[in-house]
Parts: sequence; structure tokens; C-alpha cells
Amino acid sequence: MEKEKGISCVELIALIVSSCIGTGIFGITSDVSKAAAPGPALLAWLFVGLGILALVLCLNNLSQKRPDLEAGIFSYAGAGFGPLGEFISGWSYWLSAWLGNIAFATMLMSAIGTFIPLFAGGQNVPSIIGAIIFCWLLTILVNHGVESASFINFIGTIFKIVPLVLFVILMIVFFKGGMFTTDFWGQVLNNMSKGTVTGSIGEQVKGSLMTMIWVFIGVEGASVMAHRAKTRKEAEQASIIGFILLVLIYVLISILPYGTLTRAQLASAGQPALGYVLKNVVGQWGATIINLGLIVSTIISWLSWTMLPAETTMLAAEDKAMPKVWGKVNAKGAPTASLYITAILQTLFLFSLLFTQEAYEFAYSLCTAAILFSYLLVGLYQMKFSAGRKEWGQFTIGLLAAGFQLACMFLAGWQEVLLVSISFIPGFIIYYQACRENRRSISLSEKLVMGVILLLSLVSIMFIMTGVIKIG
Repeated sequence: MEKEKGISCVELIALIVSSCIGTGIFGITSDVSKAAAPGPALLAWLFVGLGILALVLCLNNLSQKRPDLEAGIFSYAGAGFGPLGEFISGWSYWLSAWLGNIAFATMLMSAIGTFIPLFAGGQNVPSIIGAIIFCWLLTILVNHGVESASFINFIGTIFKIVPLVLFVILMIVFFKGGMFTTDFWGQVLNNMSKGTVTGSIGEQVKGSLMTMIWVFIGVEGASVMAHRAKTRKEAEQASIIGFILLVLIYVLISILPYGTLTRAQLASAGQPALGYVLKNVVGQWGATIINLGLIVSTIISWLSWTMLPAETTMLAAEDKAMPKVWGKVNAKGAPTASLYITAILQTLFLFSLLFTQEAYEFAYSLCTAAILFSYLLVGLYQMKFSAGRKEWGQFTIGLLAAGFQLACMFLAGWQEVLLVSISFIPGFIIYYQACRENRRSISLSEKLVMGVILLLSLVSIMFIMTGVIKIG
């Protein structure tokens, strides 16, 4: 029976778009241009778009047919692959969420640095101290329940959308077709542009993938909110329309600048790249608008994503996939222990940015690699669930979603995936504690899976020591 009351289709679309658009879009122009010319970038968007669409369709299908799994993507992994599957999904999602906050911190301090030179670049000692202060202020606010204030999210949405709309309009006005088509495929032999890749189309596409997936993190919010829609049909429509709008926004923001500045100029842009582009096209006032919008947008996005990693571990603890302490809540309903553990880890990780030249790119690459584990398990469960019901169309969609995540792991993010595997060394200790608390033994199949992941972590450590994987 359909619900008569709930969130409308338009409201749900706005929620989906707002949950995905964060800081990534303000830096995407530079990040994409480093890896690809406009032609390969468009092909990469097509590939990523189809992969994310398959994931969205999986989430829609599972949300409708398994409404009993209230923890969303974590419980899908649990239903399909047991407690260890749920832990791996939840741990990866938790890791991705707070690593994304490190990227927020770098971008925020870079934007503030355009007004206060002390923080220029976003990864010097003053910037890190400032980011740590923001981290703890937001943690304390969330611990007191502030994250539920809807007007804060509304303000954040305005500050996200207005500068982006202005950017697109100005890029269209100043667009030069000749500049856009110059070396469209990025294969000119004498192309020695500093900071850009000249190579095969496939190499350029591969180099763009992690950047593009980064800006779609949060798309799973569509399945989380879908059950609150007025009708199931409206929920499905909102998910697809929201996805299409996101693709359109991302493509316009990342591709149009190729027609206003050279690829070398775009690749060498500091963060936030959109501010740099507008400064070169219309003057300082353009950069000021972008940077002000980014500062407010980042703080509010960071506020929301401060709660998300803590909520992730809370849900996993409720399902007995993590120790009970991670799920304990205070009088405001906030998981205090989880919040403070996460804040401490973020504080420690922020200091590592002193030793990393490309701090923002490093943080979002790890964030993206971590989320691939959670998304992969969604696709695999869709395959398992659909095969059991003999729904072969849905099985194929799950196959495409899982295949896309695996392709991204092997083609673009294998180094980052190996780095993420190191996090499971302490992670499995926590999982063991959860098993002891709940008097559950670890099965042979679970031990084998844990052994494989720990072996990968050892390989990763060896690669770091021998220089195969470089950090910095």
C-alpha cells in the first residue's frame, strides 16, 4: 500500500543532489584536466555514469524489496555475506567518511587562505591547526545534536548551488570553440604541458576515474531517503532524475573550462580550482564568490559528514558487527564514543598532510578507494538476491555494478586499495572483540577472507617500504 504522506519527488531530488555535491566539485576542473584532455574526459564520464547508474538501480531495487534491512548498504552486505561482510562494508564506509573530511579540511583551509595568507595552500602548520580546531568544534556540535537543524542544510545548499550556476553561465559566455578542440584527444606528440598526461585515450580515461567517483560519494543517500517518499514510483523517479542532474552538473563544471583556459593552465590551478579559473576569466571578484561559497558549503558539508561515520559504526554495533561501545548514544541520541574516536583519528591523520605534496588528492583518493568496498558488496548482494528470485534482469544490473567497482579498483585505484587494506589490521581486532562480546565464533570462511585481506595489507606495507607505492 502506497504512502499518502511523505517527501515529494522534487524535495527528494533536492536532497539527493545536495547530499552528493560537496567540495569535490570545486576542485574537479583541475583534477580532471591533469589526467585527461576533453575527449577522454567525456568518455570517462560516460563510463563512470553508467557504473554509478547501475549502483543507483541496485540500491533502488534492494530498498524496495528488502525494507527490513534498515542499515542500508551495510545490512545488504550482512544479509548476503554474514557479519564479516557487514563489518567490512561498515568499516570501509566509516573509513571513507572520515577520510573525506580530511579532503574537506584541506579544501576549506585553501579557500580561507585566499583571504588570510597565513593559511595559503591549506597544508602548512597553521592550516592543520585550524583544521583540527574545526574538526573538534564540529564533533562537539554534532555530539549535542546540532546536525539535525534543517535550516543549516538549506543554507549550505544555497551556498553550493549559486556559485556553481554562476560558474557555468560565465564558462558558456567566455567559451572558445577553437581552444576546446585543440588537442581534443590529448595525444599531440610534442605536448609537454607541465602537470598533464599525454598518452593513450585509455590511460587518460583511467587517470580520471578516481576523481569522478569521488564526487558521486553520497549517491547512496537516494536509497536511504527513498522510503520516505510519498510513493515508490516517485522515489524511483527522484533517484534517476537526481542522478541525471548530478551527471549534467559535473560534466558542465569539468568540461566547459577547456574552452576558456588551456589544459596546462587548468592542470596547474591551485585549490579551489573553480576560483582560479574565474579569477583568470573575469577577475578577482569571480574567485571571491567561489571561495566564499566554498567556505560555507564545506563547513556545512563537514558538519553532516561528521555525524555519518559515527552513525555508520553505531548501526554496525546495533547489528553486532562491532563492539557495543561504538553504538552507545548520549541523551541527544549521538554516539559519543564513536564521534570522539573518529575525531582523534582525523586529528592524527591531519598531521600527515605536512608530508604529502598533493594533500587534497591523496585524501580523496583514499576516501574513494575505501567506498569501493562498500559499493562492491551492494552489487554482489544484488546478484545473489536476484539469482535466488530468478530475476535475471536485476542480476545483470548487479553484475554491471560489481564489475564497475572491480574495474575501478584494478584500473585506477589499486595502490589506494592496498593502502586501505592496512586499516583492516586494527579493524579485525575490533571485529574479534565484537565476536567475543556476542559469543560468536569466527567461521573458517571468515578466517580465510580475513587472511587474504591481511596478506594484501602486508603486501601494501612492503610496497611502501620499497617505494612501489609512494606517499607524498
